[in-house]
Amino acid sequence: MTQQRTPTALGTEEIGKLLMQYAVPAIIAMTASSLYNMVDSIFIGHGVGAMALSGLALTFPLMNLAAAFGSLVGVGASTLISVKLGQRDYDTAQTVLGNVLVLNVLFGLGFTVLVLPFLDPILYFFGGSEETVPYARDFMQIILLGNVVTHMYLGLNAVLRASGHPKEAMYATIATVVVNVILAPLFIFVFDWGIRGAATATVLAQTISLVWQLRLFSNPKELLHFRKGIYRLKRNIVSSSLAIGLSPFLMNVAACFIVILINQGLKKYGGDLAIGAFGIANRLSFIIVMIVMGLNQGMQPIAGYNFGAQLYDRVTMVLKKTIIYATVVTTAGFAVCMAFPHLVVSIFTTDTELVEISAYGLRIVVMFFPVIGFQMVTSNFFQSIGMAGKAIFLSLTRQLLILIPCLLILPRFWGADGVWYSMPLSDLLASVIAGVMLYQQFRAFKREGPHAVKPTV
Repeated sequence: MTQQRTPTALGTEEIGKLLMQYAVPAIIAMTASSLYNMVDSIFIGHGVGAMALSGLALTFPLMNLAAAFGSLVGVGASTLISVKLGQRDYDTAQTVLGNVLVLNVLFGLGFTVLVLPFLDPILYFFGGSEETVPYARDFMQIILLGNVVTHMYLGLNAVLRASGHPKEAMYATIATVVVNVILAPLFIFVFDWGIRGAATATVLAQTISLVWQLRLFSNPKELLHFRKGIYRLKRNIVSSSLAIGLSPFLMNVAACFIVILINQGLKKYGGDLAIGAFGIANRLSFIIVMIVMGLNQGMQPIAGYNFGAQLYDRVTMVLKKTIIYATVVTTAGFAVCMAFPHLVVSIFTTDTELVEISAYGLRIVVMFFPVIGFQMVTSNFFQSIGMAGKAIFLSLTRQLLILIPCLLILPRFWGADGVWYSMPLSDLLASVIAGVMLYQQFRAFKREGPHAVKPTV
């Protein structure tokens, strides 16, 4: 790593080139991360069985909830670091790094201690049955024991990107994928550890990458590095980080409740295999979403830095380019899933019934994907420039205001179809709301000039 890139390039480099410089490593990292999740599903589906895939799908709400606390710290702190670097407030940025480490340890331990003793009742509440809960329990026990490692790994990766080292963040993510791809089949097929083998491979892969991250941040030649005096929690840093991170936190918490409703609805109207089908469709659509999230992560430090430096034309330009790229990605994903649904779902299982249900559900889930990229980028844009309130509203619009009511109402009339069609309907309506809010914000920029909004961090 080098310390010279961030304070200059983010404010001077050509926007298109800069976005690719930051987004491509993030896209590779996020795609690798989604493949990393898929690896578990593929090996579990072929090595343990179709019902194990349904058990794995039961763990999604807990995984989303754990990710919520990780993003509360990591996303908020990385955005704060970007803004502070843009303001050339290097001392505060340095202290944010230390606070990130401490908060991730506290949140990671706290989540494990609270959830592990009540794991079985939680899984049954999520839509589990006598056939699926044992698989979900075996998987989550290992994941929860390694939760601190997961939080620290994700948090430090976010800081790497924000401090001008997107390639190093990419390398860390790719390393977890490679290690997991090697260990998962070894543990599942050779050691015969079943679904526990997949979970163990996941935790070990993250541990290896975390050790490498800790070495990078231990280098005293770096602009941001571990040193004495940065680990004591500062109220203003913690509150600012959590305020900004509240948007993705609430989005993940809402996602947790949504998956619970989806699992419960599918269990009631479609059975255990329907839950497994949702797990497969969710994994596949997640690849597309993760690519857009990679674009967002590339945009975030650029938008945050230039907003902090009051270079508002550059902020607008990076937003427009990111929206265009995201729309291309989601439209391409839509086309593939619509044209070849049976082919892509068969990667996970050879069970004929599960393949049919999964292919049917996948085509419904991606129905309005061409517009969802715009909604995701818009929400992240408000977050990147410190407008936490609008980011939170947009993040929760799809989940709380639209999707949850749909999941509570539509299945009463159309059964399992009502569950599936609730998802694309919420995508469409949330994108319309995002478009209205972005239009109004740019009218404010045009009317009031660069003073239309000020950073809140």
